[in-house]
Amino acid sequence: MTRDRHLDWDGCYNVRDLGGMRTADDRETRWGAVVRSDTPHRLTPAGWAALAGYGIRTIVDLRNDGEHLPAVDDRPAGLTIVRVPLDDRADTEFWNGLGEGVYGTPLYYRPFLERKAERCAAAVTAIARAEPGGVLLHCVAGRDRTGLITLLLLMLAGVAPGDIASDYELSTVRLRPLYAKLGEPDEAPRIQALLDRANTSAREIILSTVESLDAEAYLRAGGVSDADLAAVRTLILGSVSPAG
Repeated sequence: MTRDRHLDWDGCYNVRDLGGMRTADDRETRWGAVVRSDTPHRLTPAGWAALAGYGIRTIVDLRNDGEHLPAVDDRPAGLTIVRVPLDDRADTEFWNGLGEGVYGTPLYYRPFLERKAERCAAAVTAIARAEPGGVLLHCVAGRDRTGLITLLLLMLAGVAPGDIASDYELSTVRLRPLYAKLGEPDEAPRIQALLDRANTSAREIILSTVESLDAEAYLRAGGVSDADLAAVRTLILGSVSPAG
């Protein structure tokens, strides 16, 4: 029986464990090591209890300054919050040249990766240096900024490009009830229209991005140390048993 990676934490909708994914060397990513999600600010007391009970001890927050909501009293003690604003909004040249509506879609993945290696490296370093226990990685919806860093993590682990693309696609379905709860329009039709105009798909973009990128070399160039690269792999895959 296949274990469901989706986690039902009351108040969040786009939560899933990165465990149980096969790698090129026929290993499996560890359950409970890294979880991706939409913002945990919406968690109810029961949701926070579920997060803590799942073993999460560090939260890596990719949101920009100004996106943070007031602190919640329901957050349990013992959690370390590490803020790594991913977008670098001060780089107006990049954002103004990106194209209307492209941000928040897979169409911005490759240009962002090309321009913001140091930002991506900082997020991966934060995960590598997390406290013992599980790590929760999130932005607002848990789809694109979280998806970018998840893509790099899964590449480091050796997960197949198709499985990385499939993981990204899961957010489309998971976010529908969140938009309904918030009374906001589902972004999926707008994103699909942009992709259609570009004669591509989310899956095609993720696949081409993964297949054209050497994640280890990219992150090393962005500033991730060899020790932190090894720590990330150990977190996601566990330690390698000695031969013999």
